[in-house]
Amino acid sequence: MVAIVSNYKHIISAIFIYVKSFFLSCGKILKCLEAFKIGERVILHSDMNCFYASVEMMLHPELRDKAVAVCGSTETRHGIVLAKSELAKKAGIKTGMVNWEAERLCPGLILVQPHFEQYLKYSKLARSIYQRYTDFVEPYGMDECFLDVSGSADMYGGGLEIAESIRETIKSELGLTVSIGVSFNKVFAKLGSDMKKPDAVTVIDRENFKNKVWPLPASDLFFVGRATSKKLSRYGVHTIGELAALSPEFLQQIFGKNGLMLWLYANGRDSSPVMNRDFVSPIKSIGHGITCTVDLRVEEDVWRVMLELSQDIGHKLRAHECKASGVQIFVKDSSLNLKQFQGRLPYSSSNPNDIAMKARALFKDNYDWTLPVRAVTVRAIDLRGINEAEQISLFSEVARTERDERLYDCVEEIRRRFGKRSLYSASLMGDVNMPAYRDHELVMPGMMVR
Repeated sequence: MVAIVSNYKHIISAIFIYVKSFFLSCGKILKCLEAFKIGERVILHSDMNCFYASVEMMLHPELRDKAVAVCGSTETRHGIVLAKSELAKKAGIKTGMVNWEAERLCPGLILVQPHFEQYLKYSKLARSIYQRYTDFVEPYGMDECFLDVSGSADMYGGGLEIAESIRETIKSELGLTVSIGVSFNKVFAKLGSDMKKPDAVTVIDRENFKNKVWPLPASDLFFVGRATSKKLSRYGVHTIGELAALSPEFLQQIFGKNGLMLWLYANGRDSSPVMNRDFVSPIKSIGHGITCTVDLRVEEDVWRVMLELSQDIGHKLRAHECKASGVQIFVKDSSLNLKQFQGRLPYSSSNPNDIAMKARALFKDNYDWTLPVRAVTVRAIDLRGINEAEQISLFSEVARTERDERLYDCVEEIRRRFGKRSLYSASLMGDVNMPAYRDHELVMPGMMVR
């Protein structure tokens, strides 16, 4: 009997110890939940300060502590400011300002030609640093990235600690500075990175966002452009807070589904995910545009530019295994007025000649030649997979189409092996009135929203 009671005591003691350890574990879990706010997203937006200009000054120390502007070439009529240093910014230099205006505004301004290969290099290096902290790294242009570090808190600390670590790492390893916004959604993280520049971290959380975000101009919010801002001002809405105070139904009535999206953004209800670093955004169109070295005054010159642009479009369509069902053109005249025209192809095609001829037909049927042409853009639209089934017309020349596709497959192979200019149309010989560095290609991703 004594042995049985003793055994019960051991069992009860063991149960007590187990229950005690269970509740202690629960307490630790609750503390973790409180400390790291599990379930609350932690989103960072990292913006590399004065990126192009900063890379130039880092590579050329003699430019440091001087007013520097990275500009396009005046000779090829790309003479605008692409980026500026902090000193140039304080002097009033703005992105998009023409070179001569910038030099007049800031005497002693140093103009530097862009080196895109270097910017791409440092953009990739910065991205590799971000990926040390999370796999969820979504580029937003060459110099900006969103990061979701919600799952990294137990290893690297909270959002503020991770942001400070990234800021110091970028500075020590790349010699560049970043401004980082920390928040619970992408929209507020982007606003945070814009609040303090350069080389700073700003936290916008659920407790302070009304004080930090709502007093800002409505135009600071994502997707509130000039036209939207102007329309909002007609209703007496000038700040993000005033926008947030409106009813979603009212905004939806004015702006459609975009109105509801703006209301959600203003109220901190953005749920857009940060995409995984391996995510590839689906391609909706492929285009190429250029500002010509001289104004074009005859249709034949415009045709040659369109044909040249279409060569690159055809190459990219094949590379992405796509065909275009339509063509869109943008034409800018010498007064910088922009006109847009588009039309459908009789059948889907990746043939550059088909795209160029449709572009020429759109131009010929719609452009009135009131002014000469300054810039031309050709875009392949309504893309479909190269093997996707398609209903063809009864009068389509299927045999000719298949023959042309085989021909351009051969052309692509020759160009791949021997270079882009190893085989090209005779009409493109000589001066096509396009700048020599037109082959630079920049990938500028946009923000993923839903």
